[in-house]
Amino acid sequence: MSANESLWLDQALHGDPQAFAQLVELYQRPVFNLCYRMLGTAEDAEDASQETFLRAYRSMRRYDTSRSFITWLLSIAAHYCIDQMRRRRYPVISIEDLPVPDLPDHSPGMEAKLGNKQERERVRSLLQSLDPTDRAAVVLYYWYDYSYDEIGQALSLTIPAIKSRLHRARKTMAESWKENEHKVEVPGRLAHESQTV
Repeated sequence: MSANESLWLDQALHGDPQAFAQLVELYQRPVFNLCYRMLGTAEDAEDASQETFLRAYRSMRRYDTSRSFITWLLSIAAHYCIDQMRRRRYPVISIEDLPVPDLPDHSPGMEAKLGNKQERERVRSLLQSLDPTDRAAVVLYYWYDYSYDEIGQALSLTIPAIKSRLHRARKTMAESWKENEHKVEVPGRLAHESQTV
């Protein structure tokens, strides 16, 4: 955590709206990108991002300073997106039919590891077919490189439950990938882990 971030967080915890606005600016991309990967549309992701920051602002007094702020923030976003997906029963959406927003994501992640746009779009499409909580676990694990413990904190799940959800999601995604292209391997970590778990 940078010195500025630490200062803004401390000031926001004491009710300073300007400091919270600085935190919003700092974290708007990771929150938007998580929401986009979970919900599938830029419009829904924008709404979810705004709701995430509103909920975080209202809940600042309950923030546990022993936790990472971004983990706490992304857990709010993930839970909100899961609720939205369950409430609306989002249909499986083909990413090819959607415009992809051109927002740089400076967080490490799976998309940077995938070779081309077509593979990235296929993985996004596969994400849409997963159970909402499984999708959240996959996004946090592969795009944000969260540990099992961090995912557990974010989604209120036990480590065995996370491992089970990730295994099920990898298996579902790998099977769908293979159905669409007979001889194509699932890229990187997904392929390796779907065979070893």
